[in-house]
Amino acid sequence: MTAKYKQVWDLDSIFKGGTSDSEALLKFLNELEAELSTFQKETDAADSNVETWANIIVRAQEVGKKVRESGAFVGCLTAQDVKDEGAKLLTGRIKQLSSMYQSILTSIDEQLLAFSDDEWNLFISLDSMYEIVFNLNERRQNAKEKLAGDKEKLIQALSIDGYHAWGDFYSTIVGRMSVDIEEDGEVNSYSVGQAANKMSSNDRTFRKHVFDQTEKAWEKESELFANTLNHLAGFRLKTYEARGWGEVLKEPLQINRMKKETLDVMWDTITKNKADFVKYMERKAKLLGVEKLAMYDVSAPVSENAEEVSYDDAATMIVEQFRTFSPKMADFAQMAFDKEWIEAESRPGKRPGGFCTSFPMSEQSRIFMTYSGSASNVATLAHELGHAYHQHVMNDLPQMSQRYAMNVAETASTFAEMIVADATVKQAETKEAKIQLLDDKLNRGIAFFMNIHARFLFETRFYEERKKGLVSANRLNEIMLEAQKEAYCDGLSEYSPHFWASKLHFHITGVPFYNFPYTFGYLFSMGIYAQAVESGGDFEERYIDLLRDTGRLEVEELAKKHLNVDLTKPDFWQKAIDLVKQDLDTFMELTES
Repeated sequence: MTAKYKQVWDLDSIFKGGTSDSEALLKFLNELEAELSTFQKETDAADSNVETWANIIVRAQEVGKKVRESGAFVGCLTAQDVKDEGAKLLTGRIKQLSSMYQSILTSIDEQLLAFSDDEWNLFISLDSMYEIVFNLNERRQNAKEKLAGDKEKLIQALSIDGYHAWGDFYSTIVGRMSVDIEEDGEVNSYSVGQAANKMSSNDRTFRKHVFDQTEKAWEKESELFANTLNHLAGFRLKTYEARGWGEVLKEPLQINRMKKETLDVMWDTITKNKADFVKYMERKAKLLGVEKLAMYDVSAPVSENAEEVSYDDAATMIVEQFRTFSPKMADFAQMAFDKEWIEAESRPGKRPGGFCTSFPMSEQSRIFMTYSGSASNVATLAHELGHAYHQHVMNDLPQMSQRYAMNVAETASTFAEMIVADATVKQAETKEAKIQLLDDKLNRGIAFFMNIHARFLFETRFYEERKKGLVSANRLNEIMLEAQKEAYCDGLSEYSPHFWASKLHFHITGVPFYNFPYTFGYLFSMGIYAQAVESGGDFEERYIDLLRDTGRLEVEELAKKHLNVDLTKPDFWQKAIDLVKQDLDTFMELTES
Protein backbone atom coordinates (compact mmCIF):
# COMPACT_ATOMS: atom_id res chain seq x y z
CA MET A 1 0.00 0.00 0.00
CA THR A 2 1.43 3.38 -1.00
CA ALA A 3 2.10 5.78 1.87
CA LYS A 4 0.15 9.00 1.81
CA TYR A 5 2.86 11.17 3.36
CA LYS A 6 6.58 11.22 2.68
CA GLN A 7 8.85 10.77 5.69
CA VAL A 8 11.75 12.69 4.18
CA TRP A 9 11.66 16.47 4.39
CA ASP A 10 11.88 18.92 1.53
CA LEU A 11 14.90 21.22 1.89
CA ASP A 12 15.02 22.15 -1.79
CA SER A 13 12.33 24.81 -1.34
CA ILE A 14 14.55 26.62 1.20
CA PHE A 15 17.78 26.61 -0.81
CA LYS A 16 17.62 25.09 -4.29
CA GLY A 17 19.44 21.78 -4.39
CA GLY A 18 18.70 21.10 -0.72
CA THR A 19 22.24 19.86 0.01
CA SER A 20 25.52 21.08 1.46
CA ASP A 21 26.81 21.91 -2.04
CA SER A 22 23.77 24.01 -2.99
CA GLU A 23 24.92 26.91 -5.17
CA ALA A 24 21.98 28.98 -3.92
CA LEU A 25 23.16 28.48 -0.33
CA LEU A 26 26.76 29.35 -1.16
CA LYS A 27 25.66 32.55 -2.92
CA PHE A 28 23.44 33.45 0.04
CA LEU A 29 26.29 32.92 2.54
CA ASN A 30 28.74 34.98 0.48
CA GLU A 31 26.28 37.85 0.24
CA LEU A 32 25.42 37.59 3.94
CA GLU A 33 29.10 37.68 4.94
CA ALA A 34 29.62 40.82 2.87
CA GLU A 35 26.49 42.41 4.29
CA LEU A 36 27.52 41.67 7.88
CA SER A 37 30.98 43.13 7.29
CA THR A 38 29.54 46.33 5.80
CA PHE A 39 26.88 46.57 8.49
CA GLN A 40 29.48 46.29 11.26
CA LYS A 41 31.50 49.16 9.77
CA GLU A 42 28.41 51.33 9.39
CA THR A 43 27.33 50.56 12.95
CA ASP A 44 30.78 51.43 14.31
CA ALA A 45 30.73 54.75 12.41
CA ALA A 46 27.14 55.72 13.34
CA ASP A 47 26.46 58.89 15.31
CA SER A 48 24.36 58.84 18.49
CA ASN A 49 21.15 60.11 16.88
CA VAL A 50 18.14 58.09 18.07
CA GLU A 51 16.66 57.89 14.55
CA THR A 52 19.93 56.50 13.22
CA TRP A 53 19.93 53.72 15.82
CA ALA A 54 16.27 52.93 15.29
CA ASN A 55 17.08 52.32 11.62
CA ILE A 56 20.06 50.17 12.62
CA ILE A 57 17.85 48.01 14.85
CA VAL A 58 15.22 47.58 12.13
CA ARG A 59 17.98 46.49 9.77
CA ALA A 60 19.59 44.24 12.39
CA GLN A 61 16.35 42.31 12.72
CA GLU A 62 16.20 41.67 8.98
CA VAL A 63 19.85 40.58 8.90
CA GLY A 64 19.16 38.35 11.93
CA LYS A 65 16.52 36.53 9.92
CA LYS A 66 19.10 35.77 7.25
CA VAL A 67 21.57 34.40 9.81
CA ARG A 68 18.83 32.25 11.29
CA GLU A 69 17.64 31.04 7.86
CA SER A 70 21.06 29.77 6.84
CA GLY A 71 21.85 28.36 10.28
CA ALA A 72 18.60 26.40 10.41
CA PHE A 73 19.27 24.95 6.95
CA VAL A 74 22.76 23.77 7.86
CA GLY A 75 21.41 22.37 11.14
CA CYS A 76 18.99 20.26 9.10
CA LEU A 77 21.83 19.00 6.90
CA THR A 78 23.97 17.88 9.83
CA ALA A 79 20.99 16.19 11.54
CA GLN A 80 19.88 14.17 8.52
CA ASP A 81 23.40 12.88 7.84
CA VAL A 82 25.99 13.16 10.61
CA LYS A 83 28.70 12.13 8.13
CA ASP A 84 28.02 14.95 5.67
CA GLU A 85 31.48 16.52 5.53
CA GLY A 86 30.27 19.50 3.54
CA ALA A 87 27.65 20.25 6.19
CA LYS A 88 30.28 20.03 8.93
CA LEU A 89 32.37 22.66 7.15
CA LEU A 90 29.30 24.83 6.69
CA THR A 91 28.61 24.59 10.42
CA GLY A 92 31.93 26.31 11.05
CA ARG A 93 31.05 29.03 8.58
CA ILE A 94 27.62 29.56 10.15
CA LYS A 95 29.24 29.96 13.55
CA GLN A 96 31.55 32.58 12.06
CA LEU A 97 28.61 34.49 10.57
CA SER A 98 26.69 34.20 13.84
CA SER A 99 29.66 35.61 15.69
CA MET A 100 29.79 38.57 13.27
CA TYR A 101 26.10 39.16 13.87
CA GLN A 102 26.51 38.92 17.65
CA SER A 103 29.29 41.49 17.39
CA ILE A 104 26.87 43.89 15.71
CA LEU A 105 24.32 43.26 18.46
CA THR A 106 27.01 44.00 21.03
CA SER A 107 27.67 47.34 19.29
CA ILE A 108 23.94 48.03 19.46
CA ASP A 109 23.90 47.15 23.16
CA GLU A 110 26.77 49.57 23.78
CA GLN A 111 24.72 52.36 22.24
CA LEU A 112 21.60 51.41 24.19
CA LEU A 113 23.69 51.82 27.35
CA ALA A 114 25.14 55.10 26.14
CA PHE A 115 21.77 56.82 25.72
CA SER A 116 20.86 59.25 28.49
CA ASP A 117 17.48 58.69 30.16
CA ASP A 118 15.93 61.45 28.05
CA GLU A 119 17.41 60.02 24.85
CA TRP A 120 16.23 56.56 25.84
CA ASN A 121 12.66 57.70 26.42
CA LEU A 122 12.69 59.45 23.04
CA PHE A 123 14.20 56.38 21.38
CA ILE A 124 11.60 53.87 22.64
CA SER A 125 8.76 56.27 21.80
CA LEU A 126 9.58 56.12 18.08
CA ASP A 127 6.91 54.36 15.99
CA SER A 128 9.43 51.87 14.58
CA MET A 129 10.42 50.79 18.11
CA TYR A 130 6.89 50.57 19.54
CA GLU A 131 6.43 46.79 19.16
CA ILE A 132 9.84 45.87 20.61
CA VAL A 133 10.03 48.14 23.68
CA PHE A 134 10.10 45.12 26.02
CA ASN A 135 12.95 43.56 24.05
CA LEU A 136 14.92 46.82 23.94
CA ASN A 137 14.56 47.35 27.68
CA GLU A 138 15.65 43.76 28.21
CA ARG A 139 18.73 44.17 26.01
CA ARG A 140 19.70 47.38 27.80
CA GLN A 141 19.35 45.79 31.23
CA ASN A 142 21.28 42.66 30.24
CA ALA A 143 24.05 44.80 28.70
CA LYS A 144 24.54 46.54 32.04
CA GLU A 145 25.49 43.20 33.56
CA LYS A 146 28.07 42.25 30.94
CA LEU A 147 31.61 43.36 30.16
CA ALA A 148 32.55 46.32 27.98
CA GLY A 149 31.64 45.83 24.33
CA ASP A 150 35.18 45.11 23.10
CA LYS A 151 35.61 42.36 25.68
CA GLU A 152 32.24 40.78 24.88
CA LYS A 153 33.19 40.81 21.18
CA LEU A 154 36.47 39.07 22.01
CA ILE A 155 34.59 36.38 23.95
CA GLN A 156 32.27 35.87 20.96
CA ALA A 157 35.23 35.59 18.57
CA LEU A 158 37.12 33.14 20.80
CA SER A 159 34.02 31.04 21.40
CA ILE A 160 33.99 29.78 17.80
CA ASP A 161 37.18 27.75 18.15
CA GLY A 162 36.87 27.43 21.92
CA TYR A 163 33.44 27.09 23.49
CA HIS A 164 31.34 26.06 20.47
CA ALA A 165 34.09 23.81 19.15
CA TRP A 166 33.59 21.48 22.10
CA GLY A 167 29.93 21.12 21.23
CA ASP A 168 30.88 20.38 17.61
CA PHE A 169 33.45 17.82 18.78
CA TYR A 170 30.76 16.04 20.80
CA SER A 171 28.56 15.77 17.71
CA THR A 172 31.50 14.43 15.68
CA ILE A 173 32.13 11.66 18.20
CA VAL A 174 28.43 10.73 18.37
CA GLY A 175 28.28 10.64 14.58
CA ARG A 176 30.92 7.93 14.38
CA MET A 177 29.47 5.81 17.19
CA SER A 178 27.56 2.59 16.70
CA VAL A 179 25.82 0.12 19.00
CA ASP A 180 26.07 -3.62 18.29
CA ILE A 181 22.79 -5.36 19.07
CA GLU A 182 22.06 -9.07 18.75
CA GLU A 183 18.68 -9.91 17.25
CA ASP A 184 17.53 -13.40 16.26
CA GLY A 185 21.07 -14.75 16.53
CA GLU A 186 22.51 -12.03 14.31
CA VAL A 187 24.51 -8.99 15.43
CA ASN A 188 23.58 -5.71 13.75
CA SER A 189 25.22 -2.33 14.12
CA TYR A 190 22.96 0.68 14.75
CA SER A 191 23.37 4.41 15.27
CA VAL A 192 22.72 5.57 18.85
CA GLY A 193 19.40 7.07 17.71
CA GLN A 194 18.23 3.79 16.21
CA ALA A 195 19.37 1.89 19.30
CA ALA A 196 17.37 4.25 21.52
CA ASN A 197 14.21 3.42 19.58
CA LYS A 198 14.74 -0.27 20.30
CA MET A 199 14.41 0.42 24.02
CA SER A 200 10.62 0.41 23.58
CA SER A 201 10.59 -3.37 23.08
CA ASN A 202 8.22 -5.38 25.30
CA ASP A 203 10.93 -8.05 25.73
CA ARG A 204 12.75 -7.17 28.95
CA THR A 205 15.76 -9.37 28.19
CA PHE A 206 16.19 -7.60 24.86
CA ARG A 207 15.70 -4.16 26.48
CA LYS A 208 18.43 -4.93 29.01
CA HIS A 209 20.70 -6.14 26.21
CA VAL A 210 20.15 -2.90 24.25
CA PHE A 211 20.64 -0.84 27.43
CA ASP A 212 23.89 -2.65 28.33
CA GLN A 213 25.26 -2.38 24.79
CA THR A 214 24.38 1.30 24.65
CA GLU A 215 26.03 1.99 28.02
CA LYS A 216 29.16 0.19 26.75
CA ALA A 217 29.19 2.37 23.65
CA TRP A 218 29.02 5.56 25.73
CA GLU A 219 31.58 4.23 28.21
CA LYS A 220 34.01 3.53 25.38
CA GLU A 221 34.04 7.22 24.45
CA SER A 222 33.54 8.58 27.99
CA GLU A 223 37.03 10.08 28.30
CA LEU A 224 36.44 12.15 25.18
CA PHE A 225 32.97 13.19 26.37
CA ALA A 226 34.43 14.16 29.74
CA ASN A 227 36.80 16.43 27.84
CA THR A 228 34.03 18.10 25.85
CA LEU A 229 31.88 18.64 28.93
CA ASN A 230 34.72 19.92 31.13
CA HIS A 231 36.03 22.38 28.58
CA LEU A 232 32.73 23.88 27.46
CA ALA A 233 31.77 24.26 31.13
CA GLY A 234 35.17 25.79 31.87
CA PHE A 235 34.72 28.36 29.11
CA ARG A 236 31.27 29.20 30.43
CA LEU A 237 32.48 29.55 34.03
CA LYS A 238 35.42 31.78 33.08
CA THR A 239 33.06 34.03 31.14
CA TYR A 240 30.74 34.24 34.15
CA GLU A 241 33.68 35.00 36.42
CA ALA A 242 34.86 37.83 34.15
CA ARG A 243 31.37 39.35 34.22
CA GLY A 244 31.19 39.05 37.99
CA TRP A 245 28.42 36.46 37.90
CA GLY A 246 28.76 34.23 40.95
CA GLU A 247 25.61 32.18 40.38
CA VAL A 248 25.74 29.63 37.56
CA LEU A 249 21.94 29.76 37.19
CA LYS A 250 21.98 33.48 36.42
CA GLU A 251 22.30 33.05 32.65
CA PRO A 252 19.78 30.18 32.21
CA LEU A 253 17.21 32.04 34.30
CA GLN A 254 17.89 35.24 32.37
CA ILE A 255 17.52 33.42 29.04
CA ASN A 256 14.24 31.91 30.22
CA ARG A 257 12.95 35.28 31.56
CA MET A 258 12.22 33.54 34.82
CA LYS A 259 12.75 34.25 38.52
CA LYS A 260 14.72 31.83 40.70
CA GLU A 261 11.79 32.00 43.10
CA THR A 262 9.60 30.44 40.41
CA LEU A 263 12.15 27.70 39.66
CA ASP A 264 12.56 26.83 43.36
CA VAL A 265 8.84 26.63 44.11
CA MET A 266 8.30 24.45 41.01
CA TRP A 267 10.89 21.87 42.08
CA ASP A 268 9.79 22.02 45.75
CA THR A 269 6.16 21.33 44.81
CA ILE A 270 7.18 18.45 42.53
CA THR A 271 9.38 16.92 45.23
CA LYS A 272 6.51 17.00 47.74
CA ASN A 273 4.38 14.99 45.31
CA LYS A 274 6.92 12.38 44.23
CA ALA A 275 5.74 9.70 46.67
CA ASP A 276 2.59 9.19 44.58
CA PHE A 277 4.64 8.68 41.44
CA VAL A 278 6.88 6.19 43.22
CA LYS A 279 3.70 4.16 43.88
CA TYR A 280 3.00 4.25 40.14
CA MET A 281 6.51 2.93 39.44
CA GLU A 282 5.98 0.16 42.01
CA ARG A 283 2.70 -0.82 40.32
CA LYS A 284 4.34 -0.81 36.92
CA ALA A 285 7.13 -3.05 38.25
CA LYS A 286 4.48 -5.49 39.44
CA LEU A 287 2.79 -5.47 36.03
CA LEU A 288 6.14 -6.18 34.36
CA GLY A 289 6.86 -8.99 36.81
CA VAL A 290 9.91 -7.43 38.43
CA GLU A 291 10.59 -6.38 42.00
CA LYS A 292 11.78 -2.91 41.02
CA LEU A 293 11.93 -1.04 37.72
CA ALA A 294 15.32 -0.55 36.09
CA MET A 295 16.07 2.55 34.02
CA TYR A 296 15.31 0.57 30.85
CA ASP A 297 11.87 -0.43 32.23
CA VAL A 298 10.56 3.05 33.00
CA SER A 299 9.21 3.71 29.51
CA ALA A 300 8.69 0.07 28.54
CA PRO A 301 5.20 -0.95 27.39
CA VAL A 302 3.08 -2.65 30.06
CA SER A 303 1.16 -4.50 27.37
CA GLU A 304 2.66 -7.20 25.19
CA ASN A 305 0.20 -6.16 22.52
CA ALA A 306 1.27 -2.54 22.13
CA GLU A 307 0.26 -1.70 18.60
CA GLU A 308 2.50 0.08 16.15
CA VAL A 309 0.99 3.16 14.57
CA SER A 310 1.82 3.85 10.94
CA TYR A 311 3.13 7.30 10.08
CA ASP A 312 0.05 8.02 7.95
CA ASP A 313 -2.29 7.00 10.78
CA ALA A 314 -0.33 9.13 13.25
CA ALA A 315 -0.63 12.13 10.93
CA THR A 316 -4.38 11.66 10.51
CA MET A 317 -4.93 11.24 14.24
CA ILE A 318 -2.86 14.31 15.15
CA VAL A 319 -4.68 16.55 12.69
CA GLU A 320 -8.08 15.28 13.85
CA GLN A 321 -7.32 15.84 17.53
CA PHE A 322 -5.78 19.27 17.00
CA ARG A 323 -9.03 20.23 15.27
CA THR A 324 -11.07 19.56 18.42
CA PHE A 325 -9.22 22.40 20.14
CA SER A 326 -8.01 24.62 17.35
CA PRO A 327 -9.00 24.40 13.66
CA LYS A 328 -6.13 26.77 12.83
CA MET A 329 -3.59 24.47 14.49
CA ALA A 330 -5.10 21.47 12.66
CA ASP A 331 -4.88 23.25 9.31
CA PHE A 332 -1.28 24.13 10.02
CA ALA A 333 -0.37 20.53 10.90
CA GLN A 334 -2.04 19.28 7.73
CA MET A 335 0.00 21.76 5.72
CA ALA A 336 3.23 20.55 7.38
CA PHE A 337 2.49 16.96 6.34
CA ASP A 338 1.38 17.94 2.83
CA LYS A 339 4.37 20.19 2.17
CA GLU A 340 6.89 17.64 3.48
CA TRP A 341 8.22 19.68 6.37
CA ILE A 342 8.96 16.56 8.43
CA GLU A 343 12.03 14.28 8.39
CA ALA A 344 10.85 11.07 10.11
CA GLU A 345 12.44 8.20 8.18
CA SER A 346 14.24 5.55 10.24
CA ARG A 347 17.66 5.08 8.68
CA PRO A 348 21.33 4.97 9.70
CA GLY A 349 23.39 8.14 9.81
CA LYS A 350 20.82 10.44 11.40
CA ARG A 351 21.57 12.20 14.68
CA PRO A 352 19.52 11.01 17.67
CA GLY A 353 16.57 12.92 19.14
CA GLY A 354 14.04 15.27 17.66
CA PHE A 355 13.72 19.01 17.09
CA CYS A 356 11.83 21.71 15.26
CA THR A 357 13.69 24.55 13.57
CA SER A 358 12.30 27.68 11.95
CA PHE A 359 13.14 29.59 8.76
CA PRO A 360 12.07 33.20 9.42
CA MET A 361 12.60 34.46 5.87
CA SER A 362 10.69 31.60 4.27
CA GLU A 363 8.19 31.61 7.16
CA GLN A 364 8.43 27.82 7.28
CA SER A 365 9.53 25.22 9.83
CA ARG A 366 11.14 21.79 9.61
CA ILE A 367 10.69 18.91 12.05
CA PHE A 368 13.29 16.21 12.65
CA MET A 369 12.78 12.84 14.34
CA THR A 370 13.12 9.11 13.72
CA TYR A 371 9.70 7.47 13.50
CA SER A 372 9.31 3.75 14.27
CA GLY A 373 5.62 3.49 15.12
CA SER A 374 5.59 3.65 18.92
CA ALA A 375 3.16 5.71 20.99
CA SER A 376 6.18 7.70 22.10
CA ASN A 377 6.95 8.52 18.45
CA VAL A 378 3.40 9.76 17.94
CA ALA A 379 3.80 11.98 21.01
CA THR A 380 7.11 13.35 19.70
CA LEU A 381 5.53 14.13 16.32
CA ALA A 382 2.67 16.04 17.98
CA HIS A 383 5.20 17.76 20.28
CA GLU A 384 7.34 19.06 17.44
CA LEU A 385 4.28 20.19 15.47
CA GLY A 386 3.34 22.23 18.54
CA HIS A 387 6.71 23.98 18.30
CA ALA A 388 6.16 24.67 14.61
CA TYR A 389 2.68 26.12 15.20
CA HIS A 390 4.06 28.37 17.93
CA GLN A 391 6.47 29.90 15.44
CA HIS A 392 3.78 30.07 12.76
CA VAL A 393 1.53 32.38 14.79
CA MET A 394 4.48 34.71 15.47
CA ASN A 395 5.80 35.05 11.93
CA ASP A 396 4.35 38.54 11.44
CA LEU A 397 5.95 39.95 14.62
CA PRO A 398 9.29 41.83 14.62
CA GLN A 399 12.22 39.47 14.78
CA MET A 400 13.20 40.59 18.30
CA SER A 401 9.73 39.74 19.60
CA GLN A 402 9.85 36.28 18.04
CA ARG A 403 12.72 35.16 20.25
CA TYR A 404 10.80 33.33 22.93
CA ALA A 405 12.62 31.42 25.65
CA MET A 406 12.94 27.66 25.87
CA ASN A 407 10.59 27.24 28.84
CA VAL A 408 7.63 28.83 27.05
CA ALA A 409 8.70 27.17 23.79
CA GLU A 410 8.11 23.84 25.51
CA THR A 411 4.62 25.00 26.51
CA ALA A 412 3.16 24.91 22.99
CA SER A 413 4.82 21.62 22.16
CA THR A 414 3.73 19.87 25.35
CA PHE A 415 0.22 21.26 24.98
CA ALA A 416 -0.01 19.75 21.49
CA GLU A 417 1.30 16.45 22.82
CA MET A 418 -1.33 16.41 25.57
CA ILE A 419 -4.21 16.99 23.16
CA VAL A 420 -3.29 13.82 21.28
CA ALA A 421 -2.46 11.77 24.40
CA ASP A 422 -5.75 12.64 26.13
CA ALA A 423 -7.77 11.84 23.05
CA THR A 424 -6.16 8.46 22.51
CA VAL A 425 -6.88 7.44 26.12
CA LYS A 426 -10.54 8.44 25.81
CA GLN A 427 -10.90 6.60 22.50
CA ALA A 428 -9.26 3.39 23.71
CA GLU A 429 -11.52 0.44 22.89
CA THR A 430 -10.20 -2.01 25.49
CA LYS A 431 -9.07 -1.88 29.10
CA GLU A 432 -5.62 -3.13 28.07
CA ALA A 433 -5.26 -0.37 25.49
CA LYS A 434 -6.37 2.26 27.99
CA ILE A 435 -3.85 1.06 30.56
CA GLN A 436 -1.05 1.20 27.97
CA LEU A 437 -1.99 4.70 26.85
CA LEU A 438 -2.26 5.96 30.43
CA ASP A 439 1.15 4.46 31.08
CA ASP A 440 2.53 6.37 28.09
CA LYS A 441 1.13 9.61 29.55
CA LEU A 442 2.48 8.88 33.02
CA ASN A 443 5.88 8.06 31.52
CA ARG A 444 6.03 11.67 30.42
CA GLY A 445 5.23 12.79 33.97
CA ILE A 446 8.08 10.62 35.28
CA ALA A 447 10.37 12.09 32.62
CA PHE A 448 9.59 15.68 33.60
CA PHE A 449 9.40 15.16 37.38
CA MET A 450 12.29 12.72 37.81
CA ASN A 451 14.48 12.34 34.73
CA ILE A 452 14.67 16.08 34.08
CA HIS A 453 15.13 16.70 37.80
CA ALA A 454 18.10 14.30 37.74
CA ARG A 455 19.60 16.28 34.86
CA PHE A 456 19.12 19.54 36.76
CA LEU A 457 20.68 18.13 39.95
CA PHE A 458 23.59 16.68 37.96
CA GLU A 459 24.34 19.88 36.11
CA THR A 460 24.07 22.03 39.24
CA ARG A 461 26.50 19.79 41.15
CA PHE A 462 28.83 19.29 38.22
CA TYR A 463 29.33 23.04 37.85
CA GLU A 464 30.11 23.41 41.53
CA GLU A 465 32.85 20.78 41.22
CA ARG A 466 34.06 22.16 37.89
CA LYS A 467 34.78 25.50 39.58
CA LYS A 468 37.53 23.68 41.51
CA GLY A 469 39.06 21.95 38.48
CA LEU A 470 38.54 19.22 35.89
CA VAL A 471 36.07 16.47 36.76
CA SER A 472 36.99 12.92 35.71
CA ALA A 473 34.72 10.60 33.74
CA ASN A 474 34.43 8.33 36.77
CA ARG A 475 33.39 11.23 38.98
CA LEU A 476 30.85 12.35 36.37
CA ASN A 477 29.38 8.84 36.57
CA GLU A 478 29.16 9.15 40.35
CA ILE A 479 27.48 12.57 40.24
CA MET A 480 25.02 11.23 37.66
CA LEU A 481 24.14 8.20 39.76
CA GLU A 482 23.69 10.32 42.89
CA ALA A 483 21.40 12.69 41.00
CA GLN A 484 19.34 9.86 39.49
CA LYS A 485 18.90 8.10 42.83
CA GLU A 486 17.74 11.32 44.48
CA ALA A 487 15.45 12.36 41.63
CA TYR A 488 13.84 8.91 41.36
CA CYS A 489 13.56 8.63 45.18
CA ASP A 490 15.81 5.56 44.96
CA GLY A 491 12.92 3.89 43.17
CA LEU A 492 14.93 2.06 40.48
CA SER A 493 17.04 -1.09 40.64
CA GLU A 494 19.46 0.03 37.94
CA TYR A 495 20.47 3.46 36.67
CA SER A 496 22.37 4.95 33.74
CA PRO A 497 25.77 6.20 34.96
CA HIS A 498 26.78 7.40 31.48
CA PHE A 499 23.62 9.44 30.95
CA TRP A 500 25.73 12.63 31.19
CA ALA A 501 27.57 11.46 28.06
CA SER A 502 24.54 10.19 26.14
CA LYS A 503 22.35 13.25 26.61
CA LEU A 504 23.10 15.80 23.91
CA HIS A 505 21.57 18.59 26.02
CA PHE A 506 24.52 18.66 28.41
CA HIS A 507 26.83 19.40 25.47
CA ILE A 508 24.79 22.06 23.67
CA THR A 509 26.63 25.37 23.89
CA GLY A 510 23.77 27.64 22.82
CA VAL A 511 21.65 26.95 25.92
CA PRO A 512 22.98 26.27 29.42
CA PHE A 513 20.85 24.09 31.71
CA TYR A 514 18.82 22.56 28.89
CA ASN A 515 16.59 20.78 31.41
CA PHE A 516 14.30 22.67 33.82
CA PRO A 517 12.52 24.56 31.00
CA TYR A 518 11.05 21.21 29.88
CA THR A 519 9.42 20.64 33.26
CA PHE A 520 8.23 24.24 33.40
CA GLY A 521 6.69 23.91 29.94
CA TYR A 522 5.02 20.61 30.83
CA LEU A 523 3.30 21.98 33.93
CA PHE A 524 2.57 25.38 32.41
CA SER A 525 0.87 23.62 29.51
CA MET A 526 -1.20 21.63 32.03
CA GLY A 527 -2.60 24.90 33.33
CA ILE A 528 -3.35 26.09 29.80
CA TYR A 529 -4.94 22.74 28.90
CA ALA A 530 -7.22 22.85 31.94
CA GLN A 531 -8.45 26.30 30.93
CA ALA A 532 -8.85 25.16 27.33
CA VAL A 533 -11.15 22.32 28.41
CA GLU A 534 -13.21 24.76 30.47
CA SER A 535 -13.27 27.58 27.91
CA GLY A 536 -14.70 25.89 24.86
CA GLY A 537 -15.13 28.07 21.78
CA ASP A 538 -13.12 31.16 22.68
CA PHE A 539 -9.97 29.25 23.59
CA GLU A 540 -8.29 29.29 20.17
CA GLU A 541 -7.79 33.06 19.97
CA ARG A 542 -6.81 33.32 23.65
CA TYR A 543 -4.21 30.62 23.08
CA ILE A 544 -2.78 32.38 20.03
CA ASP A 545 -2.60 35.65 22.02
CA LEU A 546 -0.65 33.87 24.77
CA LEU A 547 1.78 32.34 22.26
CA ARG A 548 2.34 35.70 20.59
CA ASP A 549 3.29 37.23 23.93
CA THR A 550 5.90 34.59 24.78
CA GLY A 551 8.70 36.64 23.21
CA ARG A 552 7.84 39.91 24.93
CA LEU A 553 6.93 39.16 28.56
CA GLU A 554 8.61 37.65 31.61
CA VAL A 555 7.03 34.26 32.30
CA GLU A 556 5.52 35.46 35.56
CA GLU A 557 3.83 38.36 33.72
CA LEU A 558 2.73 36.04 30.92
CA ALA A 559 1.02 33.71 33.38
CA LYS A 560 -0.63 36.58 35.24
CA LYS A 561 -1.91 38.23 32.06
CA HIS A 562 -3.26 35.15 30.28
CA LEU A 563 -4.00 32.65 33.08
CA ASN A 564 -4.38 34.97 36.09
CA VAL A 565 -2.00 32.85 38.20
CA ASP A 566 1.09 33.57 40.33
CA LEU A 567 4.00 31.29 39.36
CA THR A 568 5.98 32.18 42.50
CA LYS A 569 3.35 30.44 44.67
CA PRO A 570 2.87 26.67 44.91
CA ASP A 571 -0.87 26.78 44.14
CA PHE A 572 -0.51 26.83 40.35
CA TRP A 573 2.11 24.06 40.33
CA GLN A 574 0.07 21.87 42.67
CA LYS A 575 -3.06 22.20 40.52
CA ALA A 576 -1.05 21.26 37.44
CA ILE A 577 0.44 18.22 39.20
CA ASP A 578 -3.05 17.24 40.38
CA LEU A 579 -4.08 16.95 36.71
CA VAL A 580 -1.32 14.36 36.20
CA LYS A 581 -2.46 12.60 39.35
CA GLN A 582 -5.90 12.11 37.83
CA ASP A 583 -4.30 9.87 35.22
CA LEU A 584 -2.28 8.17 37.95
CA ASP A 585 -5.42 7.41 39.98
CA THR A 586 -7.19 5.98 36.91
CA PHE A 587 -4.13 3.85 36.11
CA MET A 588 -4.00 2.50 39.67
CA GLU A 589 -7.72 1.65 39.60
CA LEU A 590 -7.51 -0.14 36.26
CA THR A 591 -4.47 -2.18 37.32
CA GLU A 592 -5.81 -3.38 40.68
CA SER A 593 -5.23 -7.12 40.81
